[in-house]
Order: sequence, then structure tokens, then C-alpha cells
Amino acid sequence: MSRQAVLCMGLVLSVIAGYLLGGINWAIILTKLYQRKDIRDQGSGNAGMTNVLRSVGKLPALLTFVGDFLKSVAAVLFSQLILHGLFLALLDVSPAGEFLWAARCLAGAASVVGHIFPLYYGFRGGKGIVSAAAMVALTDWRVFLAVIATFGLVFLWKKIISLASVTSAALYPVYVFLFAFFLDYLQHSRTLSHALFATGVSLFVGGLVLFKHRANIGRLLRGEEKPIVKSKK
Repeated sequence: MSRQAVLCMGLVLSVIAGYLLGGINWAIILTKLYQRKDIRDQGSGNAGMTNVLRSVGKLPALLTFVGDFLKSVAAVLFSQLILHGLFLALLDVSPAGEFLWAARCLAGAASVVGHIFPLYYGFRGGKGIVSAAAMVALTDWRVFLAVIATFGLVFLWKKIISLASVTSAALYPVYVFLFAFFLDYLQHSRTLSHALFATGVSLFVGGLVLFKHRANIGRLLRGEEKPIVKSKK
């Protein structure tokens, strides 16, 4: 079997595994454990951390965050095991770093798709913010820091999670392009194809997250989106 065929097989398996792992929705699982209810029938109807926080409580929301983050970490790490296993078993060589990085990107993006459109829950999942954050953290730590800084600053300013989320999602591809093109490609540490691939994946993930937040964007434009406020005792 050729090197290209092994690579294609590895990437396809990474995407499938990433999607299936991403489809494990902790908001749904934990809400059923805590309340024996479906989180999608409560609050905003979204199967994500913010709705769990508002509808169920702080501890389930924290556990939802941890679970959704770690499942995408698992998807990315599993892609590396798949590629290493195939290359060593079929070619008796280790995969190149670029191949491993591409697998991380695709598996991470697939986990976001799985979170948003989970096979196990009738394709009704969350909005992908936490899963996307995990993917970004494991594909480019520089972009991750920029995205987290953006989220934190916007949230501290307005106290609205959806505003911080859509701003971060919109700027995510911009940060990727700036780092991948101006710092990597122009400094000759990466190829142009690397920069284009990274930007393309980030456009897909960022665009998907924005699409899932379209109702939030409408409420933000109308001034109807509610901020997170401390409950009065």
C-alpha cells in the first residue's frame, strides 16, 4: 500500500473517530443524571454548558465543560494513535509531523461537528464552543491564547457568553491566518499549503459555530441577549 493511501485511510478514520467521540454530549448525559430531564427541553433548548448553568446548576455546568473539552482532546489524541498505528503496521515507518498535525486538525473539527450534530441524539447537540476550544488548544497554542484572551476580554466587558463566543469564533480564522501566514510561512518555518489548510479548517469551524449562534446573534442585534449575573440571595 502506498504512503498516500495509508495517509488517506488514517485521516478518514481520524475524522470518523473524532465525530463519534464528539457526539458524546455531556450536557444531555449530566442533566438526565441530575434531573432525569432532557436539557434540550429546558431554558434555551441548547445542549451546552451555558444552558446547563442556567437550568441545572454550577456543578453540572462545570462537569459539562470538562467533559466536552476532554472528549475533543481524546478525539485529537486518538487521531495520532491511528496514524502512528497505520504507518508502523503497513509501512514500518513513523508518520511525518505535517501528517500528524493535519490529522489533529481534521479530528478536532470532526469532534466539533459531532458535538453540534450528534448521531446519538437525533443530530440535536450544542453549539460547539468548548469542543472548538479544545481543538484550537491542541492544534496551535498561539491561536488558543489569542482566542481565550478575546473571549475573556469580551465577557468581562459585557458579561454575555454568547457575545464572547461569536466574537471569538469570528476572529478565530483571522488569528489562524495571521500566525500561519505572517509568522510561519513568511518566516519559512511552514509551507504555504500549511497556512492555507489551517485557515480553511478554521473558517469551517468558526463558520459552523457562528451558524449555530445565529439566534443569539439576532438577539444581540436586538439587545435582547441576557448577561450572566450573580443571583441574589
